[in-house]
Amino acid sequence: MAENDEKNRNQSEDIEEKKKDEPSRQFYIPSQIVDGFGEKGRDHLSKPFRAQFLLALTAGSFMTFGAVFSILLSEGVETKGLFHLLAGLGFAAGYSMVFISGAVLFTEINVLLPSYLFNKSGLMKGNIYKFWASTYIGNLIGAFLVAVLIELSGSFSSTFYPELTMYLENKMKFMDHGVLGWFQVLISGILANWLIGMAAFLTTAARDITGKILGTMLPVVLFVAGNFQHSAANMGYFSMGFLVSDKYTWYEYIFFNLVPASIGNLIGGAILVSLLFSYAYKEDIQTDLGRK
Repeated sequence: MAENDEKNRNQSEDIEEKKKDEPSRQFYIPSQIVDGFGEKGRDHLSKPFRAQFLLALTAGSFMTFGAVFSILLSEGVETKGLFHLLAGLGFAAGYSMVFISGAVLFTEINVLLPSYLFNKSGLMKGNIYKFWASTYIGNLIGAFLVAVLIELSGSFSSTFYPELTMYLENKMKFMDHGVLGWFQVLISGILANWLIGMAAFLTTAARDITGKILGTMLPVVLFVAGNFQHSAANMGYFSMGFLVSDKYTWYEYIFFNLVPASIGNLIGGAILVSLLFSYAYKEDIQTDLGRK
């Protein structure tokens, strides 16, 4: 009996020793990611309003930088696959700056706040909806301010603007379909923020800067290539378009694209990412968000 106990003890020690020799896991598991979403949503809500709004302005500015970079990288490229890849890589730079800096993007909040709310009672607190609205407005203002600065700088050559017009036409083509087009933008918005929600998911999973950038890049390239309508991304394109092109008016940008895209983005992020994973991993979530 004593010999068996000794043998079992030695085996346990061997197992523990092997575990010490194994490399640590380089990513977080899904339940930890969902838990992290909820904590991040709670942290955003706890910030003073001035910090929330400034971070929203910053995120919006990164969207315009991303939109501009996507055009600059893909300018003059005729091969469709390469064109989409370069455009997606350009926009991934904007999203990487958002995710890594902690800036507040409306479409990311559509994932983070529901992850917090699904694990907490009392959903009707006014500060939550005030934060949601101020984030959207802050993103829009930030995107427009950077567009103004870029135009004042006179940095781009004349070849940039025909490329921008092509992007705008691609985003606004649904307007020709009437009411059907409005709902097509909404559905496209669902798909767009499903992908951006997964970009946030993969970015949160990574434990180093390289992994976070790669995790951001893959879904962003896909949503850009698919021309899925992402309200925050479109704010960057439309801010530039409003300043340099008279083909579309500001209310056409807003009511025929941003409004339905934003509704779709909310559905895609809240239901297809946040609710889906929160429910699937409910028993595994470590942090009791309901008590925090």
